Amino acid sequence: MKKDFLLLTVALPGLLIAFPSFAAESEIEQRNTDKSTEVISDIQSLSEVELPATNAELLTQQSAPSEVNTETQPDYTDDADISIEAIAEPDNLPQSTPTYIIDKEEIQKQGATSLADILKRMPGFAINDVGHGADTHTGTYYRGASINQSVFLINGRPINNNVNTYHGGTDLNSIPVEAIERVELYSGTASALYGSSAFGGVVNIITKEGYGKPQLSASAEFGSLSLNNQQVTYGGSSNNVKYNFSFERFFTDNRYRVPVGAANRDEQGFLSNADTATSTYFGSIGLDLDKKNSLNLDVTALSSRRGLIYFGFPLQKDRLDHDGLNVGLSWKTRLGNGESSNLTTSIGYNQDYFSTYGPTGAFYRTGTLDTQQLTARVDHEWKVTSNNKLRWGLDLKNTDLTGDVLSTNPSRIATNETEDRSLFNTALFAVNTWNISDNFLIDLGLRQSFDSQFGNYLNPSVGLRYAVTPIVAVRGSWAGAQRNPGLDQLYVYDTVHGWEPNPDLRPETGSTWSAGVDVNFSDNLIGQFTYFGSSIGDRLGVIAGRWENIGLVDTNGLEVALQLRIAAGWSTFLNYTYTDAQIKTGSERGLQLGLIPYSVLQTGVGYENAGWQANLYVTYNSGARRSIFANPGDKATDFAPSFVNLDLSGRVPVTSNLGLTVYLENLLGEQYERVNRIYSPGFTFRVGLSANF
Repeated sequence: MKKDFLLLTVALPGLLIAFPSFAAESEIEQRNTDKSTEVISDIQSLSEVELPATNAELLTQQSAPSEVNTETQPDYTDDADISIEAIAEPDNLPQSTPTYIIDKEEIQKQGATSLADILKRMPGFAINDVGHGADTHTGTYYRGASINQSVFLINGRPINNNVNTYHGGTDLNSIPVEAIERVELYSGTASALYGSSAFGGVVNIITKEGYGKPQLSASAEFGSLSLNNQQVTYGGSSNNVKYNFSFERFFTDNRYRVPVGAANRDEQGFLSNADTATSTYFGSIGLDLDKKNSLNLDVTALSSRRGLIYFGFPLQKDRLDHDGLNVGLSWKTRLGNGESSNLTTSIGYNQDYFSTYGPTGAFYRTGTLDTQQLTARVDHEWKVTSNNKLRWGLDLKNTDLTGDVLSTNPSRIATNETEDRSLFNTALFAVNTWNISDNFLIDLGLRQSFDSQFGNYLNPSVGLRYAVTPIVAVRGSWAGAQRNPGLDQLYVYDTVHGWEPNPDLRPETGSTWSAGVDVNFSDNLIGQFTYFGSSIGDRLGVIAGRWENIGLVDTNGLEVALQLRIAAGWSTFLNYTYTDAQIKTGSERGLQLGLIPYSVLQTGVGYENAGWQANLYVTYNSGARRSIFANPGDKATDFAPSFVNLDLSGRVPVTSNLGLTVYLENLLGEQYERVNRIYSPGFTFRVGLSANF
C-alpha cells in the first residue's frame, strides 16, 4: 500500500497539468487587513471563499492592499436598498494553519445530499462509506483521527454529544445540506478555541442567513433506488431584520444487488434493511439593534428513520431512529469606539435522541440514548496592538444522558438497565497572534479544562508562519489534546453489539503536529503541501466484548491541495491525502489502523457559462484494512481492494429562474467494496428541477 503513496506523490503535478483544457478561471484577491492575509476566489470548485463571518484562508503566500471592508460588505445581490450591516463573527482564526471552506454553490454542483458527501472532497478526509447504501458507521477519518476525535459544530456550537459512534454519534449521513451556507475546516492551533478532543480537526457548519429582497427557492429530484428529495427555502431581509427558513425531505430504499459475501445480503441477493428517510427543518432570524449590536436565533431540527447495515454478520435487522434539535441564540457587539474589540456571547441547546431496536431471531432488543446539552460561550477578539491580536473566552457545557437498554434474550436480561448520567465541563481558552514582522507570525494557544468526570487538564498549542519570499511561505503547528470517553462507553451496555461499558476507562491523550509549505507556482497554479502527524495514547477500543484502553497509535501523512486556473469558465482542483496510522501496541502492533486507506485522491474539472454547468469528479481510494473478519479465510491483514470512481453533474437552464439538474454517479459502473464488505450499488442517477421565485 505504501507504493501508492510513492507513485501518487510523483504523479501529482502531472495529474493536474494533464487537464490543461479544463482550466480554472478565478480572480484571487490577496488582501492584507491588520497584517493578516485573506484570499477571495470565484473558483467554483472546492474553492475557499472569504465571507463576512470568517477570516478563513487557503494558500496564503503574499498580500495586497485591502479595498473592501468585508465586515460591512455581505455577499448578496440586488440589494442596493438594504441598509442592514453584518456584524462579523470574531475573525481571529490562527494563521499558522489554513482554513478550508466549501460554499453552498460548490455543494450544489457536487450534488451533495449529506455532510459526509461534502467532507469527502475536502483535503485530509477519508470517508469510506457515503451515499447510497451507506451505514451510520461512515468510517470517517481526518488525518487519521476518527469522527469522535474531531470536533463538529453548528455556528460555533458543538453537535458532538459525548456519545460513541456505534451508539449513533455524529451521523454524517443524517445531516442534510439545504440549510448549509458553507462548511469550514480548521486544525492546529485553532483547536484550542473549540475543544480539547480535536486530534483531527474542527468542522464548523455555518447555516444560511437572509439577505436582499425576499426570495423563494425550491427543488425536487428523483433517481435510482427510489430516491426522491424535495427542498424549499424562503429568505430575505427587511430594514434591520434578516431571516431564512428551509425544509428538506429525503428518501431512498437503497435496495440493490450485492455480491456473495457482502454485509447484510438477504436471501434474494439484495442489500437489506438499508432504506433511509430524513426530514430537516431550519430557521434563522437576525436583528441588527444598531451599528454595534446584533442578535441572531437559529434552529435546526432533524428527524431520521433508517435501517442499520453494520459491517458485521449475520443479517442485521435493527432499525435506528434519530431525532435532533439544535437551538442557538447569539449576541454580537463591537466594544469601544473602533472595530478593534468584538465580543460574541451565545447560549445553545442541543438534543440528540438515538433509538436502536429490532428482532434478533426469536428475541427483541432496544437501546436508547437521549442526550441533552446546554452550552454557553463568551468569545472576545481584541486587537491589543497593531501587531498583536488576542482571542480568548469561556466555554460552559452541561451534558445529561439517559440510556435505556432492554433485551428479551435470556443471556442479556442481566444487562437491562436505565442509566441517568450528567457531566459538566468548563474551559478557558486563549489564542494570541503576534506579527513579529510583515513576513513572520506566531500563534500561541492554551485551553484549560475543568471536567466533573476527569478533573482538570491543560492543552497548549503553538504555530508559526514565515513568508520566505512573496511566492513561498512555510508554516508549522503543534497542539496537545485529550479526548474523554463517552458517557455510553463508561456506563451503558451496547445491546446491538453486546459490548460492555467500562467505568474505569482513561482519556485518550496525545498531540498533533503539522509542517507545510504554500507555493504560488505561477499566476495560474497554487499549491499547498502539509506533512501531518499525531500520537494518541490510551486509544479506546473493544477487547473481548468490553471497552478498554487498547494502547498507542502513531499517525504520519501527507496532504496536498492544488488549484489551477487558465481559461474563462473552467475550474479544477486536486486534493491528495496519504495516511499511515500505525498501531504501536497489542496483538495488531505494526498494522495499519482499520478502515483508514493509505491513499485518497480527489480531483475535479468543471465548466460554467450562462447558467450551463458540467462537472466531472474523480476519486481514487487505495482500500482500507478491514476491521471485521467474519468470513472463512479472512486474515487480520486483509485490505479491501482499491477503486476509482467517476461522478458527473450538470445543469441546463430552462428559463432564467428554472434549471434542470442531472447527477450521474459511478460512471464506471464498478460495484466496489467501500468498506468492510459494504458495496456500492454501481451506476446510479438523479434528475431534478430547481427554481427561484
